[in-house]
Amino acid sequence: MFGDFERFDIDVRSAAGEARIHGVRGGSGPPVLLLHGFPQTHAMWHRIAPELARDHTVVATDLRGYADSSRPASGDDHAGYSFRAMAADQVAVMAELGCDRFAVVGHDRGARVTHRLALDHPDAVDRLAVLDILPTAHVYSHVDRRLATAYYHWFFFIQPFDLPERLIAGDPIRYLHSLLGGWGSGLAAHAPEALAEYERCFGDPDTRHAMLEDYRAGASIDLEHDAADERVGAPLLVLWGGASVVGTGSADPLAVWRERAARPGLVRGGAIDGAGHFLVEERHDLTLAALRGFLAEG
Repeated sequence: MFGDFERFDIDVRSAAGEARIHGVRGGSGPPVLLLHGFPQTHAMWHRIAPELARDHTVVATDLRGYADSSRPASGDDHAGYSFRAMAADQVAVMAELGCDRFAVVGHDRGARVTHRLALDHPDAVDRLAVLDILPTAHVYSHVDRRLATAYYHWFFFIQPFDLPERLIAGDPIRYLHSLLGGWGSGLAAHAPEALAEYERCFGDPDTRHAMLEDYRAGASIDLEHDAADERVGAPLLVLWGGASVVGTGSADPLAVWRERAARPGLVRGGAIDGAGHFLVEERHDLTLAALRGFLAEG
Protein backbone atom coordinates (compact mmCIF):
# COMPACT_ATOMS: atom_id res chain seq x y z
CA MET A 1 0.00 0.00 0.00
CA PHE A 2 2.95 2.35 0.47
CA GLY A 3 4.77 1.79 -2.81
CA ASP A 4 8.53 2.22 -2.42
CA PHE A 5 8.39 3.21 1.25
CA GLU A 6 11.01 1.46 3.38
CA ARG A 7 9.79 -0.70 6.25
CA PHE A 8 11.63 -0.62 9.57
CA ASP A 9 11.62 -1.99 13.10
CA ILE A 10 13.38 0.19 15.66
CA ASP A 11 14.12 -0.76 19.27
CA VAL A 12 13.56 2.14 21.66
CA ARG A 13 14.18 2.57 25.37
CA SER A 14 12.64 5.14 27.72
CA ALA A 15 11.43 5.52 31.29
CA ALA A 16 8.44 3.41 30.24
CA GLY A 17 10.69 0.51 29.27
CA GLU A 18 11.75 -1.02 26.00
CA ALA A 19 9.63 -1.37 22.89
CA ARG A 20 10.05 -2.24 19.24
CA ILE A 21 8.26 0.15 16.90
CA HIS A 22 7.31 -0.89 13.38
CA GLY A 23 6.75 1.60 10.62
CA VAL A 24 7.43 2.82 7.11
CA ARG A 25 9.42 5.74 5.75
CA GLY A 26 9.46 7.42 2.35
CA GLY A 27 10.02 10.65 0.48
CA SER A 28 12.38 13.52 1.20
CA GLY A 29 12.11 16.98 2.65
CA PRO A 30 10.90 18.33 6.01
CA PRO A 31 9.95 15.35 8.21
CA VAL A 32 6.38 14.57 9.25
CA LEU A 33 5.28 11.75 11.56
CA LEU A 34 1.85 10.14 11.05
CA LEU A 35 0.19 8.38 14.01
CA HIS A 36 -2.86 6.14 13.65
CA GLY A 37 -5.74 5.57 16.03
CA PHE A 38 -7.93 2.74 17.33
CA PRO A 39 -8.69 0.16 16.01
CA GLN A 40 -6.33 0.74 13.12
CA THR A 41 -2.67 0.58 12.12
CA HIS A 42 -0.32 2.78 10.11
CA ALA A 43 -2.15 1.38 7.06
CA MET A 44 -4.83 4.07 7.56
CA TRP A 45 -2.41 6.58 5.95
CA HIS A 46 -1.98 4.58 2.73
CA ARG A 47 -3.66 7.20 0.54
CA ILE A 48 -2.18 10.27 2.19
CA ALA A 49 1.41 9.23 2.99
CA PRO A 50 2.58 8.77 -0.64
CA GLU A 51 1.15 12.16 -1.57
CA LEU A 52 2.83 13.92 1.35
CA ALA A 53 6.07 12.15 0.44
CA ARG A 54 6.29 14.29 -2.69
CA ASP A 55 7.44 17.17 -0.47
CA HIS A 56 8.25 15.58 2.89
CA THR A 57 10.10 12.76 4.56
CA VAL A 58 7.09 10.81 5.79
CA VAL A 59 7.20 8.35 8.69
CA ALA A 60 4.13 6.31 9.65
CA THR A 61 4.38 3.97 12.63
CA ASP A 62 2.33 1.49 14.62
CA LEU A 63 1.87 2.66 18.21
CA ARG A 64 3.22 0.35 20.91
CA GLY A 65 0.77 -2.48 21.46
CA TYR A 66 -0.79 -2.06 18.03
CA ALA A 67 -0.26 -4.05 14.85
CA ASP A 68 3.39 -5.02 14.31
CA SER A 69 4.94 -2.98 17.10
CA SER A 70 5.75 -4.83 20.31
CA ARG A 71 3.43 -5.20 23.29
CA PRO A 72 5.39 -4.30 26.44
CA ALA A 73 4.10 -5.05 29.91
CA SER A 74 1.53 -2.55 31.10
CA GLY A 75 2.15 -2.40 34.84
CA ASP A 76 -0.45 -2.14 37.59
CA ASP A 77 -0.95 1.56 36.84
CA HIS A 78 -1.16 0.96 33.05
CA ALA A 79 1.82 3.31 32.58
CA GLY A 80 3.22 1.02 29.90
CA TYR A 81 0.44 2.22 27.60
CA SER A 82 0.20 5.83 28.67
CA PHE A 83 0.30 8.53 26.01
CA ARG A 84 3.55 9.65 27.66
CA ALA A 85 5.13 6.27 26.98
CA MET A 86 3.84 6.19 23.43
CA ALA A 87 5.08 9.72 22.78
CA ALA A 88 8.55 8.85 24.08
CA ASP A 89 8.63 5.89 21.68
CA GLN A 90 7.95 8.13 18.72
CA VAL A 91 10.55 10.75 19.65
CA ALA A 92 13.13 7.96 19.93
CA VAL A 93 12.13 6.53 16.55
CA MET A 94 12.42 9.90 14.84
CA ALA A 95 15.80 10.55 16.47
CA GLU A 96 17.02 7.17 15.21
CA LEU A 97 15.90 8.18 11.74
CA GLY A 98 17.85 11.42 12.00
CA CYS A 99 14.88 13.71 12.67
CA ASP A 100 15.31 15.77 15.83
CA ARG A 101 12.52 18.23 14.94
CA PHE A 102 9.44 17.32 12.93
CA ALA A 103 5.74 17.85 12.34
CA VAL A 104 3.24 15.36 13.78
CA VAL A 105 -0.21 14.40 12.49
CA GLY A 106 -2.35 12.10 14.62
CA HIS A 107 -5.82 10.62 14.33
CA ASP A 108 -7.92 9.34 17.25
CA ARG A 109 -5.61 7.70 19.84
CA GLY A 110 -2.66 8.78 17.72
CA ALA A 111 -3.88 12.36 18.06
CA ARG A 112 -3.84 11.97 21.84
CA VAL A 113 -0.26 10.74 21.59
CA THR A 114 0.45 13.76 19.36
CA HIS A 115 -0.97 16.09 22.02
CA ARG A 116 1.19 14.53 24.75
CA LEU A 117 4.25 14.51 22.48
CA ALA A 118 3.91 18.28 21.95
CA LEU A 119 3.65 18.82 25.72
CA ASP A 120 6.48 16.52 26.79
CA HIS A 121 8.87 17.22 23.89
CA PRO A 122 8.19 20.78 22.71
CA ASP A 123 11.67 21.14 21.22
CA ALA A 124 11.00 18.21 18.90
CA VAL A 125 7.63 19.35 17.54
CA ASP A 126 7.62 21.92 14.77
CA ARG A 127 3.84 21.84 14.37
CA LEU A 128 1.05 19.35 15.02
CA ALA A 129 -2.34 18.34 13.67
CA VAL A 130 -4.97 16.47 15.70
CA LEU A 131 -7.76 14.73 13.80
CA ASP A 132 -11.26 14.17 15.20
CA ILE A 133 -10.62 14.41 18.91
CA LEU A 134 -11.17 16.72 21.83
CA PRO A 135 -8.60 16.58 24.66
CA THR A 136 -8.91 13.48 26.83
CA ALA A 137 -9.48 15.42 30.05
CA HIS A 138 -12.19 17.50 28.35
CA VAL A 139 -14.02 14.38 27.17
CA TYR A 140 -14.10 12.83 30.63
CA SER A 141 -15.20 16.07 32.29
CA HIS A 142 -18.04 16.74 29.81
CA VAL A 143 -19.69 13.31 29.55
CA ASP A 144 -23.44 13.36 28.98
CA ARG A 145 -25.86 10.72 27.75
CA ARG A 146 -25.16 11.46 24.10
CA LEU A 147 -21.41 11.18 24.47
CA ALA A 148 -21.58 8.11 26.70
CA THR A 149 -23.77 6.39 24.10
CA ALA A 150 -21.44 7.21 21.21
CA TYR A 151 -18.24 6.56 23.15
CA TYR A 152 -19.53 3.60 25.18
CA HIS A 153 -16.32 1.74 24.40
CA TRP A 154 -14.34 4.21 26.52
CA PHE A 155 -16.17 2.85 29.57
CA PHE A 156 -16.40 -0.75 28.42
CA PHE A 157 -12.68 -1.10 27.67
CA ILE A 158 -11.54 0.25 31.05
CA GLN A 159 -13.27 -2.50 33.00
CA PRO A 160 -10.84 -4.79 34.83
CA PHE A 161 -8.95 -7.50 32.98
CA ASP A 162 -10.13 -9.77 31.53
CA LEU A 163 -13.86 -9.10 31.18
CA PRO A 164 -13.72 -6.92 28.04
CA GLU A 165 -11.09 -9.19 26.51
CA ARG A 166 -13.31 -12.26 26.92
CA LEU A 167 -16.44 -10.59 25.60
CA ILE A 168 -14.73 -9.22 22.48
CA ALA A 169 -13.15 -12.64 21.85
CA GLY A 170 -16.62 -14.03 21.15
CA ASP A 171 -16.62 -12.52 17.63
CA PRO A 172 -13.70 -10.11 17.28
CA ILE A 173 -13.94 -9.43 13.54
CA ARG A 174 -17.64 -8.64 13.65
CA TYR A 175 -16.97 -6.34 16.59
CA LEU A 176 -14.12 -4.68 14.69
CA HIS A 177 -16.46 -4.04 11.76
CA SER A 178 -18.99 -2.41 14.08
CA LEU A 179 -16.29 -0.01 15.25
CA LEU A 180 -14.92 0.80 11.82
CA GLY A 181 -18.43 1.31 10.48
CA GLY A 182 -19.50 3.61 13.30
CA TRP A 183 -19.07 7.19 14.55
CA GLY A 184 -20.51 8.73 11.42
CA SER A 185 -18.56 6.59 8.96
CA GLY A 186 -19.43 3.44 7.04
CA LEU A 187 -17.38 0.27 6.72
CA ALA A 188 -17.05 0.93 2.98
CA ALA A 189 -14.83 3.93 3.79
CA HIS A 190 -11.94 1.53 4.37
CA ALA A 191 -10.11 0.15 1.36
CA PRO A 192 -10.13 -3.68 1.19
CA GLU A 193 -6.37 -3.94 1.66
CA ALA A 194 -6.45 -1.64 4.69
CA LEU A 195 -9.43 -3.47 6.16
CA ALA A 196 -7.56 -6.77 5.76
CA GLU A 197 -4.69 -5.31 7.82
CA TYR A 198 -7.04 -4.16 10.57
CA GLU A 199 -8.65 -7.61 10.63
CA ARG A 200 -5.29 -9.37 10.77
CA CYS A 201 -4.15 -7.33 13.75
CA PHE A 202 -7.43 -7.25 15.65
CA GLY A 203 -7.60 -11.02 15.33
CA ASP A 204 -4.63 -11.32 17.71
CA PRO A 205 -5.78 -11.57 21.38
CA ASP A 206 -2.53 -10.03 22.64
CA THR A 207 -2.98 -7.01 20.40
CA ARG A 208 -6.57 -6.56 21.55
CA HIS A 209 -5.44 -6.67 25.17
CA ALA A 210 -2.78 -4.02 24.50
CA MET A 211 -5.39 -1.80 22.86
CA LEU A 212 -7.59 -2.07 25.94
CA GLU A 213 -4.61 -1.19 28.13
CA ASP A 214 -4.31 2.00 26.08
CA TYR A 215 -7.87 2.92 27.13
CA ARG A 216 -7.28 1.88 30.73
CA ALA A 217 -4.29 4.21 30.83
CA GLY A 218 -6.40 6.95 29.28
CA ALA A 219 -8.84 6.79 32.19
CA SER A 220 -6.16 6.74 34.88
CA ILE A 221 -2.51 7.73 34.57
CA ASP A 222 -3.08 9.88 31.48
CA LEU A 223 -5.55 12.01 33.43
CA GLU A 224 -2.91 12.44 36.14
CA HIS A 225 -0.49 13.72 33.52
CA ASP A 226 -3.15 16.02 32.06
CA ALA A 227 -3.78 17.58 35.46
CA ALA A 228 -0.54 19.56 35.05
CA ASP A 229 -2.53 21.93 32.79
CA GLU A 230 0.28 22.36 30.27
CA ARG A 231 -0.32 24.30 27.06
CA VAL A 232 0.71 23.47 23.50
CA GLY A 233 3.12 26.07 22.16
CA ALA A 234 3.49 24.96 18.52
CA PRO A 235 1.11 25.80 15.65
CA LEU A 236 -1.88 23.46 15.87
CA LEU A 237 -4.27 22.29 13.15
CA VAL A 238 -7.57 20.82 14.34
CA LEU A 239 -9.63 18.79 11.85
CA TRP A 240 -12.77 16.77 12.45
CA GLY A 241 -15.39 14.93 10.45
CA GLY A 242 -18.52 16.98 9.89
CA ALA A 243 -20.67 13.92 10.67
CA SER A 244 -18.51 12.57 13.51
CA VAL A 245 -19.27 12.63 17.23
CA VAL A 246 -16.90 15.59 17.54
CA GLY A 247 -18.45 17.36 14.57
CA THR A 248 -22.06 16.97 15.70
CA GLY A 249 -21.53 17.78 19.38
CA SER A 250 -22.29 21.00 21.21
CA ALA A 251 -18.65 21.91 21.84
CA ASP A 252 -16.72 24.11 19.41
CA PRO A 253 -13.55 22.05 18.74
CA LEU A 254 -11.46 25.10 17.91
CA ALA A 255 -12.53 26.90 21.08
CA VAL A 256 -11.74 23.83 23.21
CA TRP A 257 -8.29 23.43 21.70
CA ARG A 258 -7.51 27.13 21.99
CA GLU A 259 -7.99 26.77 25.73
CA ARG A 260 -5.13 24.21 25.64
CA ALA A 261 -2.80 26.41 23.59
CA ALA A 262 -0.14 28.78 24.89
CA ARG A 263 -0.88 30.97 21.87
CA PRO A 264 -4.54 30.53 20.85
CA GLY A 265 -3.94 32.47 17.65
CA LEU A 266 -1.82 29.59 16.36
CA VAL A 267 -4.79 27.20 16.46
CA ARG A 268 -6.75 26.81 13.22
CA GLY A 269 -8.82 24.19 11.43
CA GLY A 270 -12.33 23.10 10.63
CA ALA A 271 -14.69 20.31 9.68
CA ILE A 272 -14.13 17.94 6.78
CA ASP A 273 -17.51 17.86 5.07
CA GLY A 274 -18.95 14.51 4.12
CA ALA A 275 -16.82 12.59 6.62
CA GLY A 276 -17.38 10.90 9.94
CA HIS A 277 -14.70 9.88 12.40
CA PHE A 278 -12.52 8.16 9.79
CA LEU A 279 -12.03 11.32 7.73
CA VAL A 280 -8.56 10.31 6.51
CA GLU A 281 -10.06 7.42 4.57
CA GLU A 282 -13.52 8.82 3.80
CA ARG A 283 -12.39 12.17 2.42
CA HIS A 284 -8.67 11.77 1.92
CA ASP A 285 -8.71 14.48 -0.75
CA LEU A 286 -9.99 17.21 1.56
CA THR A 287 -7.92 15.98 4.48
CA LEU A 288 -4.78 15.91 2.34
CA ALA A 289 -5.40 19.43 1.08
CA ALA A 290 -5.79 20.76 4.62
CA LEU A 291 -2.63 18.98 5.81
CA ARG A 292 -0.58 20.08 2.82
CA GLY A 293 -1.48 23.72 3.36
CA PHE A 294 -0.66 23.55 7.07
CA LEU A 295 2.62 21.68 6.63
CA ALA A 296 3.74 24.03 3.86
CA GLU A 297 3.66 26.90 6.35
CA GLY A 298 6.52 25.31 8.25
